[in-house]
Amino acid sequence: MNEKRFQKRTLFLFAYLLFAVLPIYWMINMSFKTNEEILSTFTFFPQHFTWDNYKTIFTDPSWYSGYINSLIYVAINTVISLTVALPAAYAFSRYRFRLKGPLNAFIISTQTVPPITLLIPYFGMVVAFRIFDTYLALILTYLVFTLPYAILLMTGFLNTLPRELDEAVRVDGGSSWTALWRVIVPLSLPGIVATSVYTFLLSWNEFLFALTLTKSMDMRTVPIGISLLMGQHAFEWNEMMAMSVLGALPLLLLYLIAQRYFLAGMTAGSVKS
Repeated sequence: MNEKRFQKRTLFLFAYLLFAVLPIYWMINMSFKTNEEILSTFTFFPQHFTWDNYKTIFTDPSWYSGYINSLIYVAINTVISLTVALPAAYAFSRYRFRLKGPLNAFIISTQTVPPITLLIPYFGMVVAFRIFDTYLALILTYLVFTLPYAILLMTGFLNTLPRELDEAVRVDGGSSWTALWRVIVPLSLPGIVATSVYTFLLSWNEFLFALTLTKSMDMRTVPIGISLLMGQHAFEWNEMMAMSVLGALPLLLLYLIAQRYFLAGMTAGSVKS
């Protein structure tokens, strides 16, 4: 009985890994093919291996601008989100104050609203404030969606740290601000890394608002650049896959560098609330 159960679980795990890994391999595989080969044959390896797709991407000015824009949007958004989320999460974790419950409920409720329902109101507001097709428009929009996540994640992590740490700082004559930045923040490195990676991921992959709130190529992001390779009558699958591989590299590198802290931060925040 146990052997059959083990076989079923092994088969399920293998099927899961196949469906998870195969699209990634197929993306990389197609990035080294010609568009004619992709459309005419089905092969697991390129018959005519070529780097031309990557050469085309690297020599396209719109790709450079989209890549740089995405890095600017994501970097600024991540820094601001963490700067605001840390004191806010510390307040939610350590203090009781009026309207704490309603504020917490409001932060959680913002995550239940489908982003597409806010698209038209945001577009109208951005146009009214005359920030359409600017860095500010997308940075503010990304903050609206990532900041609540950052506060919730950091609050969950700070709840795992003993309150005796804060009391020890106060006994030594320090303030709550000193306790936060001198003691809590260094100990919260796993939670900060996990929050940063999650914020980076949400911002980097965002497509809908980046498409709606920008119009010039100078403001476009990586997801928009990939979508522009979809023509009305034909798709440049080879260039799309090459651009997708390059677009996924920052996420992969970030995760590999911060993997240890990321896993520790995510698991710690889910243990205690």
